Amino acid sequence: MFRLDAIRDTTHRKQAIQLFLAYYTLFYLDILVIKILKTFKTMKLSGLLPIYIFIVLFSFSCSSSKDYLIESDYSYSGKFKKYKTYTFVKQADADKDPSIYNSIIEDAISYRMKLQGYKRSDSKPNLLVSYRIFFDDFEFMGYSQPNIEAWARTENEEEEYNPVEYDLKRGTLLVLLHDRKKRKVIWQGYAAGVFGNKEFDNDRYLKRAVRSVFDQYRFFAEGYMVNAKAPK
Repeated sequence: MFRLDAIRDTTHRKQAIQLFLAYYTLFYLDILVIKILKTFKTMKLSGLLPIYIFIVLFSFSCSSSKDYLIESDYSYSGKFKKYKTYTFVKQADADKDPSIYNSIIEDAISYRMKLQGYKRSDSKPNLLVSYRIFFDDFEFMGYSQPNIEAWARTENEEEEYNPVEYDLKRGTLLVLLHDRKKRKVIWQGYAAGVFGNKEFDNDRYLKRAVRSVFDQYRFFAEGYMVNAKAPK
């Protein structure tokens, strides 16, 4: 069993305590989010209130993840309030390439999409989901943009893209959402360094990476909350 009192170096001990507290904060926050969403599904509410609750809860969640980089970018042509269905991009020989197929990651993404009201469908889905694990350090081009929820109120397609270069660390998960009709990526989220020195097939660390990425995507499927029926 890992013991904090076995760490004699003060700096390393503080870091260990921070990571320990961050993990359990995220764990219990996940449980809270699930309970709140289940409650909302049994109530007739506009989609606005749940979205604001997502913003508050996920902002708190991200504040506990300061030890690694979590970011997302989006396309100004995305219609984020209009998507309902999704499926995964099928790639040739994906089962032989651990960087583009992982059953734990795929299940975790499916769970999160369902939690936010999206239905999986292979018949003309609105969104195509793909993901990739980068096993080594690499440079990545992202963008400095307005907050996505604020932008979605006006959907101004004339906003400027301001490039930002990131040095992403070993063990980065990149998730991409493609608009099937437009044939373009409309959102990408990435979490760098979340695996630390752990194995890439570690169930807990992979789920943690997916959760961290989707904390940046705060949209429910169109009509998900509005159509929820009140209990009889």
